[in-house]
Amino acid sequence: MIKYSWRRRLNVLLHRPQFCTSVLPHDDFSDTQDSSCIIQHKDLLRKSRHPSGTGLYILDLVDGGSLEPSRTLYNLLLKRCTHLNRLKEGRIVQAHITNSHFGDDLVMHNTILNMYAKCGSLDDARRLFDEMPVKDMVTWTTLITGYSQHDRPVDALRLFPLMLRQCLEPNQFTLSSLLKASASSTSDLHGRQLHAFCFKCGHDSNVYVGSSLLDMYARCGSMDEAQLIFRSLDSKNEVSWNALIAGHARKGEGEHALRLFWKMLREDLEPTHFTYSSIFGACATTGSLEQGKWVHAHMIKSGGELVAFVGNTLLDMYAKSGCIEDAKKVFDRLEKRDVVSWNSMLTGYAQHGLGKEAVQWFEGMLRIGIAPNDITFLCLLTACSHAGMLDEGKYYFELMKKYRIEPQISHYVTIVDLLGRAGLLEEAEMFIIEMPIEPTAAVWGALLGACRMHKNMDLGAYAAERVFELDPHDSGPHVLLANIYASAGRLGDAAKVRKMMKESGVKKEPACSWVEIENAVHTFVANDDAHPRREEIRKMWEEINGKIKEIGYVPDSSHVLSYVDQQEREVKLKYHSEKLALAFALLSTPPGSTIRIMKNIRVCGDCHSAIKFVSKVVGREIIVRDTNRFHHFRDGRCSCGDYW
Repeated sequence: MIKYSWRRRLNVLLHRPQFCTSVLPHDDFSDTQDSSCIIQHKDLLRKSRHPSGTGLYILDLVDGGSLEPSRTLYNLLLKRCTHLNRLKEGRIVQAHITNSHFGDDLVMHNTILNMYAKCGSLDDARRLFDEMPVKDMVTWTTLITGYSQHDRPVDALRLFPLMLRQCLEPNQFTLSSLLKASASSTSDLHGRQLHAFCFKCGHDSNVYVGSSLLDMYARCGSMDEAQLIFRSLDSKNEVSWNALIAGHARKGEGEHALRLFWKMLREDLEPTHFTYSSIFGACATTGSLEQGKWVHAHMIKSGGELVAFVGNTLLDMYAKSGCIEDAKKVFDRLEKRDVVSWNSMLTGYAQHGLGKEAVQWFEGMLRIGIAPNDITFLCLLTACSHAGMLDEGKYYFELMKKYRIEPQISHYVTIVDLLGRAGLLEEAEMFIIEMPIEPTAAVWGALLGACRMHKNMDLGAYAAERVFELDPHDSGPHVLLANIYASAGRLGDAAKVRKMMKESGVKKEPACSWVEIENAVHTFVANDDAHPRREEIRKMWEEINGKIKEIGYVPDSSHVLSYVDQQEREVKLKYHSEKLALAFALLSTPPGSTIRIMKNIRVCGDCHSAIKFVSKVVGREIIVRDTNRFHHFRDGRCSCGDYW
């Protein structure tokens, strides 16, 4: 048996770091040469025992001659600092290296640079980079990657031409980081230039570079190019599939994303947490509850855990599909709940008009020590607005000051909406005038919406003028103003607004509604005659229409902006998209089950009134999600209180 001296034994173990975590230290570090003490990984960054030391005990041993300085030792220390994000200790190690015979060592400099970059200390990284007398491809790639991973894409891209001037050839890691940086832009201009460079250098077929190209195009919204890259890849991995699925999900193309997911499974590729997160987001956008449930079940069967970001998107999917109770169950099962998790539930309560529940949720959040952010208060204020909780909304708006959160334009919009809902139109106007920041079209649009509900034409026209000045291409305010005039019988003024829209090239977004039946999404537009069961659908609505008229439904023809007689106006109302979707759902679902309808724009006033009566006639809950909120229709009433 060989007994190592203190100096030799430490050198052997540090060169073989796997032993450092498996052997227990013998009491404490000894000052004797013959002690057989062993250092564990967790003790590498132990502080100096004396104030006059270097700051790290292991470096004190080096200075005292008990341990030889080596590249392996310094690498081990720097990697530990990087892993634990210990910049203070990292700077101590750097200072020690600088004063050693490794002071001009390129590998050491690159390792220090990597530590600063990965720990997010990019100013220190750049300072070291500029001071380095020699730089290789690793040096440039490390700093480019650091900038790219810490939301400084412009700095990353600026380094690329400087690197090329040094006659250095970028590798797959350099190009992947540059493509990630270019994906942060709304334009794919930089990305296309990099794509050409990759093609010229023959890197475009590399699976890592190809996946980065795909992700870049997908993030810039250029899905046709992303599809081409995907099909051209000789080898596809989970990253490639995830990038394409996420791209479609971000663009609201849920069906495309789901088709890719099924195809990915058929290729025997295992979905990752990022895959599930994108798919749940896609299902949330389309309100595809049944398909979302299937994917959720698949994740459970595959052993997937509800880690924070996946759990948050799953929670959001259930809430946006009209199942706030299921969203709460997901929240309760999350392994770790962060502020995003709490905000997701607050958003759900707000969208469903559950103001009291939102307030209780917020207070519970404060009790357990979760600090609210600006999103928290936006969700809370929206919930108060949707529930008509005026005093509570004002209180929580003032409470933002206590948490030193500066209100953004979205917070001001909710307060205007809150005041408008309460009929305090003059107070809402004064609030806008006294805002410390310049009101946007969204702020004036909230006042315009309140004027429509309370039939205040003069103030509504004034608010509309402000909106037209700030955002002349948005069709929503034009339609609202036209509806205000039409409701007051001023069809001539309504026609003028329509004419102004036409002359300005402003087009109203076509309305459509959809329902999910047996994992298939059925979409309808007004007067739809494309559905294979169109005759049955129209017959069903005629039957329902007759029944609701018997109990008091009167078509609100003020929502038809045209010069025709009353009978023809009622005919135009009869086959709106949400009514056709409702008729189809009544045909296709069992009695007593909940009906869920999604709409791409605000539900019209007449359809809102009709669906209230239908819920009473058929004895079923009907949930309609429009761009503003959820409407829960039960027994002739709506959760929105007829304000939306």
